[in-house]
Amino acid sequence: MQEAFLHYLWLHKKMPITKLKTTLGLPISIINSGQHNALSGPDFFAAQVKIDNQHWAGNIEIHIKSSDWYVHNHETDPAYYNVILHVVWDHDTDVFRQDNTAIPTLELREYIDTTLLANYYKLFSKKQTWINCEKAFHEPTQFLINNWLERLYIERLERKATTISTLLKQSKNNWEAVLFIMLAKNFGLNINGEAFYTLAQSINFSIIRKLQNNVQQLEALLMGQGGLLRANSQEPYENNLFNTYQYLKTKYNLDNTHVLPVQFFKLRPPNFPTIRLSQLASIYAQNHGLLSRLIQAKTLPEFYDIFQVGCTAFWQTHYTFQTPSKASKKMLTKSFINLVIINTVVPITFSYAKAQGQDNTAEILNVMAQVPSEKNQIVSRFHTLRPLAKTAAVSQALIQLKQHYCVPNKCLECAIGNNLISK
Repeated sequence: MQEAFLHYLWLHKKMPITKLKTTLGLPISIINSGQHNALSGPDFFAAQVKIDNQHWAGNIEIHIKSSDWYVHNHETDPAYYNVILHVVWDHDTDVFRQDNTAIPTLELREYIDTTLLANYYKLFSKKQTWINCEKAFHEPTQFLINNWLERLYIERLERKATTISTLLKQSKNNWEAVLFIMLAKNFGLNINGEAFYTLAQSINFSIIRKLQNNVQQLEALLMGQGGLLRANSQEPYENNLFNTYQYLKTKYNLDNTHVLPVQFFKLRPPNFPTIRLSQLASIYAQNHGLLSRLIQAKTLPEFYDIFQVGCTAFWQTHYTFQTPSKASKKMLTKSFINLVIINTVVPITFSYAKAQGQDNTAEILNVMAQVPSEKNQIVSRFHTLRPLAKTAAVSQALIQLKQHYCVPNKCLECAIGNNLISK
């Protein structure tokens, strides 16, 4: 038995509310369950109940056993002086106020349906499963699943918006600078994401803006800050970039001591940091006012058009400075652009609209319904449990579900878990 389950029972009134009585036999009417509190203090604030025709307004505290009140030292905490009802599973002792009057107690075990209780224990049994509801995930209706996944996707966007908000404060509300940092991190993917993130943070975006008309200088700036340029190279192009970077470093007082080292190990050549940084430089050289273009774009083809870029001429025949390769423009692939849309473009446009007091959720859902699903172990595993739409909106929702509900066992806060317990 978890205290969170008792919170769930009280919050959703999973008991015969017309028959409730205190442990002393006084009738209880719930007028308002109160506001659920996930922080310190009583479990529900501003509740209203009627006990034996006496109207009470105050807080509700919930415990497995009544004696937990004393285990948690609530009797000495002023935050609990206004508790009007003690809701417990097992009443094993009376609890008193400062004036020595007993706090009315509701013992839930007398009122909970045995089927609901069995469903709860079944869901939270200690079986070795990937998720608690693995064997029952197929049971809820498709309508419930679709609505819950949509809510989860918006919830995931809200979490990303919090990160963007933090970056905005650090950049003094410079949206273009935040976009650059998030794009850089996205271009680094999993292996070089943090390195590219620190690289982008080491550059004042005003420098990017000043160099946008010269893609080679942009490339020198990014690769130099990333520690990819060697002095006295036998490759003329690398030497040229190195000298350009030394000039920029002096002119703009650049410092890359806090930039994490980039990695080549375990990467396919198209994902080498040299290639990704060249493509990132090309994006800014070809898109002055990139943020404005992204905000104005409303359809998937428009986003694809913005990111139709490749590498500079040298990198069309190289993956590293040392070894030539077969000629290729190395254009950003649709699958890579999809990741950029999912992880950078949509969170930025969502946050920007929100900051302007606008709601672009419908537009975002329309675009994300067209972007193919991501491919990872979490998404693949859910698809083995029941048929689901193979869109990016759904894959993002499934990641949110697994990471923030399934892993921390928050089934009681999940629409699927709620449905399975209540069936």
